[in-house]
Amino acid sequence: MTYNRIGETAGIVWDAVSKRGPRTLAALIEEVDVPQSLFFMAVGWLSREDKLQFEPADGDYLVRLA
Repeated sequence: MTYNRIGETAGIVWDAVSKRGPRTLAALIEEVDVPQSLFFMAVGWLSREDKLQFEPADGDYLVRLA
Protein backbone atom coordinates (compact mmCIF):
# COMPACT_ATOMS: atom_id res chain seq x y z
CA MET A 1 0.00 0.00 0.00
CA THR A 2 1.43 3.36 -0.97
CA TYR A 3 0.58 6.85 0.14
CA ASN A 4 -0.25 7.63 -3.48
CA ARG A 5 -3.00 4.99 -3.50
CA ILE A 6 -4.43 6.34 -0.23
CA GLY A 7 -4.30 9.88 -1.59
CA GLU A 8 -6.00 8.84 -4.83
CA THR A 9 -8.76 7.13 -2.88
CA ALA A 10 -9.12 10.21 -0.66
CA GLY A 11 -9.68 12.23 -3.84
CA ILE A 12 -12.36 9.80 -5.00
CA VAL A 13 -14.11 9.98 -1.61
CA TRP A 14 -13.95 13.79 -1.55
CA ASP A 15 -15.23 13.98 -5.13
CA ALA A 16 -18.17 11.66 -4.36
CA VAL A 17 -19.29 13.76 -1.38
CA SER A 18 -18.65 17.00 -3.27
CA LYS A 19 -20.76 15.99 -6.28
CA ARG A 20 -23.54 14.02 -4.57
CA GLY A 21 -23.77 15.69 -1.17
CA PRO A 22 -23.67 14.09 2.27
CA ARG A 23 -23.49 10.30 2.23
CA THR A 24 -23.36 7.60 4.85
CA LEU A 25 -20.12 5.71 5.31
CA ALA A 26 -21.90 2.56 4.11
CA ALA A 27 -23.05 4.26 0.90
CA LEU A 28 -19.59 5.71 0.28
CA ILE A 29 -17.88 2.34 0.76
CA GLU A 30 -20.11 0.83 -1.94
CA GLU A 31 -19.75 3.82 -4.24
CA VAL A 32 -15.97 4.10 -4.02
CA ASP A 33 -15.55 0.32 -4.46
CA VAL A 34 -12.11 -0.20 -2.90
CA PRO A 35 -11.09 -2.51 -0.05
CA GLN A 36 -12.51 -1.31 3.28
CA SER A 37 -9.07 -0.85 4.80
CA LEU A 38 -8.05 1.50 1.96
CA PHE A 39 -11.35 3.36 2.21
CA PHE A 40 -10.91 4.01 5.93
CA MET A 41 -7.29 5.10 5.46
CA ALA A 42 -8.51 7.63 2.88
CA VAL A 43 -11.31 8.86 5.15
CA GLY A 44 -8.77 9.20 7.97
CA TRP A 45 -6.51 11.22 5.69
CA LEU A 46 -9.34 13.61 4.82
CA SER A 47 -10.40 13.81 8.46
CA ARG A 48 -6.90 14.70 9.55
CA GLU A 49 -6.89 17.51 6.98
CA ASP A 50 -10.24 18.78 8.36
CA LYS A 51 -11.95 18.18 5.02
CA LEU A 52 -14.78 15.99 6.32
CA GLN A 53 -17.37 16.22 9.08
CA PHE A 54 -19.27 13.31 10.58
CA GLU A 55 -22.73 13.13 12.11
CA PRO A 56 -24.30 10.03 13.69
CA ALA A 57 -27.09 8.63 11.51
CA ASP A 58 -29.03 5.49 12.45
CA GLY A 59 -26.06 3.36 13.47
CA ASP A 60 -23.84 4.81 10.75
CA TYR A 61 -22.28 8.20 10.15
CA LEU A 62 -23.28 10.84 7.64
CA VAL A 63 -20.21 12.28 5.92
CA ARG A 64 -20.19 15.83 4.62
CA LEU A 65 -17.53 18.26 3.47
CA ALA A 66 -16.15 20.50 6.19
